Amino acid sequence: MFGDTANKITGKVNSEYNKVEYYFQLKRTNDSLVKANEALYNKLKADFNLPDTVSKTVIDTMKIDSITQYRTLNYLNAKVVSNSVNQKNNFIVIAGANVKKFKPAMGIIDINNNAVGVITEVSGDYAVVMSMLHKDSKINGKLMKTGETGTVTWDGTSPNILALSGIPKSAKIAVGDSIITSGFSTYFPKGILIGRIDGIFSEKSTSNYTIKVRSSADFYNLQYVYAIINYQQQDIDKLLDKQTKQQ
Repeated sequence: MFGDTANKITGKVNSEYNKVEYYFQLKRTNDSLVKANEALYNKLKADFNLPDTVSKTVIDTMKIDSITQYRTLNYLNAKVVSNSVNQKNNFIVIAGANVKKFKPAMGIIDINNNAVGVITEVSGDYAVVMSMLHKDSKINGKLMKTGETGTVTWDGTSPNILALSGIPKSAKIAVGDSIITSGFSTYFPKGILIGRIDGIFSEKSTSNYTIKVRSSADFYNLQYVYAIINYQQQDIDKLLDKQTKQQ
């Protein structure tokens, strides 16, 4: 009798221990996958530029040219420590050792390369991200199939349902079509998935559609994200700032 009871107790303890051990093993596996994913992102061809070699500059009969690739984008991981989805202004707080390298206006994607938002503030090991589920969020979106571009916003109604405006009624679109980032801003490179068309509505007073988009990112279940460092951002911003001041 005592032996049976002891065996039951021992078996229960071992079972609970195995659950705890499994939890920590799973966390270590997830952390490893996030880092491996970061390394793969940073090997994408889209992250590099190959200088044009068609025209060459000749100085003292010596050709000055380069076919060396140089990095334009870099992806660094961070952990989500706070996230809201039900407010009109939703923010995400991320943390980690990489955050010290982050700056405002960097785009944020999830582990599946889906658009999530843009960094608005950085302090120490923490950064605040304006989620795409924010009334002031504006992301340049593009119809992947036909190429028309518009603006992706959120009306504050349903989490994971966004709106794409500025698409003309002449565009050939259908439910299920993919919406990607256009590449017209320094936040995101071209081709990051934003979502897929969930509904198409004609605007009575304009020649455009109002398009409902189901976000590809699952804002209810964000655990890790990647910040996109665009090494060309500073030069582009300087040029735009110069043009604005001249107007």
